[in-house]
Amino acid sequence: MYKGIIFDFNGTLFFDSEKHLEAWREFSKRLREHPFTDEEMRDYMFGRTNEDIIAYLIGKRPSPEIVEKLGKEKEAVYRDMCRKDYKNTVLAPGAVDFLDFLKENNIPRTIATMSEKDNVDFYIEEFQLAKWFNIDKIVYADGTLPGKPAPDIYIKAAKVLNLKPEECIVVEDAVSGIEAARAAGIGKIIAMASMESVDLYKNIPAVSQIIKNFDEIDRKNFYITALQHN
Repeated sequence: MYKGIIFDFNGTLFFDSEKHLEAWREFSKRLREHPFTDEEMRDYMFGRTNEDIIAYLIGKRPSPEIVEKLGKEKEAVYRDMCRKDYKNTVLAPGAVDFLDFLKENNIPRTIATMSEKDNVDFYIEEFQLAKWFNIDKIVYADGTLPGKPAPDIYIKAAKVLNLKPEECIVVEDAVSGIEAARAAGIGKIIAMASMESVDLYKNIPAVSQIIKNFDEIDRKNFYITALQHN
């Protein structure tokens, strides 16, 4: 039994990987004259900070000013794409029912995302996240955390829930995020196959379960915890 759950957001609670792909492909062409490959996206973009991604693209550590300028330009394009595609700017399949279950049973939960504040504020408003989450407990890229696969973000997320990492479940879609959760000592890692094939995750020993929607998560993982917190 696990006492709490931590969600990655992009590609996990919100299936937006294609939008990020499109936005970063455009910026890749601007910075180095050719777009990201699919392999580069998986290995160097998903779960990483804007600073990490820009550093990879230009081949050196960018100045804070460059990171801020390029990052804000890219994220503004991304948010505009989300607004225009309002029919698909919804939470992942099964997420609403699962989040309702967690709330009704008072199960500790939060989000740990490498998105920056402008995007997090957009998500909070667009998806009405305050219905299910304590907004003050959301962990995001505030400039103090290294990007995934460093474990820091999941260690911090467990701490804000007042839980040990091994008492938590993490739901992740990015390979780098799965490695971050493993390195943090998370008790159970569930891979969300929102864009990648199921076969990719089968080769990752740290992954306990692979899902395509949140209806596939067994609520029995939380029954005892629910009783303890009611």
